[in-house]
Amino acid sequence: MAVQAGMLASIPSTRPRGDYLPYMLALPIVLYEVVFILIPIIQQVISSFTSDIIGIGTVRWVGLDNYERLFADRTFWNSMRVTLIFMGGTVVVAVGAGLLAALLMNQHFRGRSAARAIMTMPWAFPDLPTVMIFYWILNPNFGIINVLARLFLPLEQSPKWLLDINLAMPLVIAIAAWKAFPFYGLVILTVLQSIPHELYEAAKVDGASRLQSFRYVTLPEIIPTLMLMGVLACIFAFRQFTLIFLTTGGGPARVTETLVISVYKTAFNSFDFSYGATIGVAGFIAVFAITLLFAFLQRRQEAEAAS
Repeated sequence: MAVQAGMLASIPSTRPRGDYLPYMLALPIVLYEVVFILIPIIQQVISSFTSDIIGIGTVRWVGLDNYERLFADRTFWNSMRVTLIFMGGTVVVAVGAGLLAALLMNQHFRGRSAARAIMTMPWAFPDLPTVMIFYWILNPNFGIINVLARLFLPLEQSPKWLLDINLAMPLVIAIAAWKAFPFYGLVILTVLQSIPHELYEAAKVDGASRLQSFRYVTLPEIIPTLMLMGVLACIFAFRQFTLIFLTTGGGPARVTETLVISVYKTAFNSFDFSYGATIGVAGFIAVFAITLLFAFLQRRQEAEAAS
């Protein structure tokens, strides 16, 4: 009996024990999210209900005064309108160009690997070199765009592209889309390569053209990804600061002054940090509402596909 008891004691326990390794691995990410994202958001919301104009380092509670000022502020509504224009243009151009690039890179041709590597270069460029490149391209004196414009258009003098009220916003959208479209293209290309080739063979047997194959085979498979890319493009456009600030600074005449630029000017040029926080909260609410809208549309699309 003693021997049997000793043998039983030496057998390791099979009782389930708590495995804390996944929680320990996730802890740094959670701490990062709390310290650098959640707490700043809470502080910004609290600041939107205060006023720090009365003195350096002193604040007072003003309730909804900043939000009443916000609704009556024409500059804010102009910034919101500009942000929506910039967001819509960037989403359409960047995601559309990414889709076209993905369809092209999904074809079999010589040098495809090199072409894919070249396609990713704009996404790899930091914002500052990107702006410097386009400053050189759009330079009124020796920029390549002006050289081509003088060759093919009846121009007496070179346009100042980024200082033109009618051209500044389209150019800013083009620059942002040029830098962002490789990311969307690579994601869409991954989805395209996961579509079973048998579906295309069956469509070809049924007499479907290339356009019909795209309409009835490719598009249904990539619609969820396109919607996700649309959400990400909206979020990226709302928080885009560097490209806009370095190219136009929000000008000319505020035609490229998005909410992020307005927050910067309000907080760091006018030193009205509380009202800048209020504008930031309004932008956060707008992004959250757009994300919910896309989530609703995606669920609806999935329900229709399942039925």
